[in-house]
Amino acid sequence: MANLYLDSHCHLEDHAFDEDRLEVYQRALASGVGVMILAGSDLETSRRIVELTKEYKGVYGFVGVHPHEAEQVPANFLTELASLLEEPKVLGIGEIGLDYFYDHSPREAQKKVFREQLELAASKDVPFVVHSRDASLDTLTILKEQGYHKGIFHCYSYSVETLQEILALGYLISLGGTVTFKNAKKPLEVAKVVPLDRLLLETDSPYMTPVPFRGKRNEPSLVVKVAEKIAEVRNLTPEEVGRITWANTEKFFGRKLTRD
Repeated sequence: MANLYLDSHCHLEDHAFDEDRLEVYQRALASGVGVMILAGSDLETSRRIVELTKEYKGVYGFVGVHPHEAEQVPANFLTELASLLEEPKVLGIGEIGLDYFYDHSPREAQKKVFREQLELAASKDVPFVVHSRDASLDTLTILKEQGYHKGIFHCYSYSVETLQEILALGYLISLGGTVTFKNAKKPLEVAKVVPLDRLLLETDSPYMTPVPFRGKRNEPSLVVKVAEKIAEVRNLTPEEVGRITWANTEKFFGRKLTRD
């Protein structure tokens, strides 16, 4: 099938895919998903992502430390991340940010590691991916303090009002399976109004499985369901949403993303 869709944020490196990773990858290609971008959670997953970018065509990656893991980082983690950034199919740093919903790491540790990785991104002039949950004020405060805004808000979950502030700083946002959830009103409201040239698609698989597959493991092939829902509320075809968001992704990274 032609390359119609790009999953801008997934976790094909996750152990949930250890038994059938190749089959998951092949299903994505068969569904028209030509490119998948993986996001690191810690140094181990970041290393694994680098290996997968070498093994699979059309697979790219981010390397970084998720806020859940902020308390566990080794002293030299920035040095290793800087080294991993040199790999040809590594696009930037991510996912990084703050998560006050789970608070798996102390908030001060989250802030420290977030700031340090933003500084690394700025020093290397590479993009970054923001994970922010129940922490919009502190996230925006830190981003404004840093002043380097070459970023994507992944799995955007905040209001339309906060969206305007984020867009004004130059960010893109990525929407995933939550736009299909009956009880998730904000993502659908955002999907209706976000400028199309600032929008990306994602699955965040194996998490955030879209309707009608909720309760099952998510995978990159299901980014098509996200495109279908956004197309429905924007009076577009899914294929148009796929083309627009693919072009946005390539423009953001300043490079062609291909399955070759």
